[in-house]
Amino acid sequence: MFGTMVLVLMGCGTAVSLSCGTDTASVVGTAFAFGLAVVAMAYAIGGISGCHINPAITLGCLLTKRISAKDAGMYMLFQVIGAFIGSVLLFLLTKNTELTGTGANDLQPGVSPIGGFLAEIIFTCIFVFTVLGTTDSKKGAGNFAGLAIGLCLVLVHLACIRYTGTSVNPARSIAPAIFQGGSAVANIWIFIFGPFIGAAIAAFAWKAIADDK
Repeated sequence: MFGTMVLVLMGCGTAVSLSCGTDTASVVGTAFAFGLAVVAMAYAIGGISGCHINPAITLGCLLTKRISAKDAGMYMLFQVIGAFIGSVLLFLLTKNTELTGTGANDLQPGVSPIGGFLAEIIFTCIFVFTVLGTTDSKKGAGNFAGLAIGLCLVLVHLACIRYTGTSVNPARSIAPAIFQGGSAVANIWIFIFGPFIGAAIAAFAWKAIADDK
């Protein structure tokens, strides 16, 4: 819950502060904000919970049998709660300034629902595959896993922001959309089903590649 709150507050907060759009500076700044938030939380709470802070990652861990269904359900619940806390804090901050919005995901200009849906599937697959690979107990990156995951999220944002603003995380999308309303809510299905499908593909891909048999 705490980790997801930090991710939403810092990542979405940066997107709002920089008015993230098509200009290079705001896109790069937002991408690094999300990536650095993951790095910080990976090393802060990774030893406690594994620092999923993303229902898509939790699903990937469930399908690769790293977590029980009961624990996965509780992880997802508290990730969404944490995202709402982060969004509430951001909403309170923007209400007292000239800034607007909560960094909600939405289809970007010229992007169709199918295009956005495919982008979320593809980039979530790449991100969750990286998480599963770097955190594997036998084949992973050890203490460098948090850094690799954070940098991958930076890369994913740089590639995907132009399509959907980059979700790859249902919790990160649900909470800001509720506060922002409008098309962000109407298109929320893209940012729930897309990441979950991408995570499932990543889980099966990793199991196929990492299988020693």
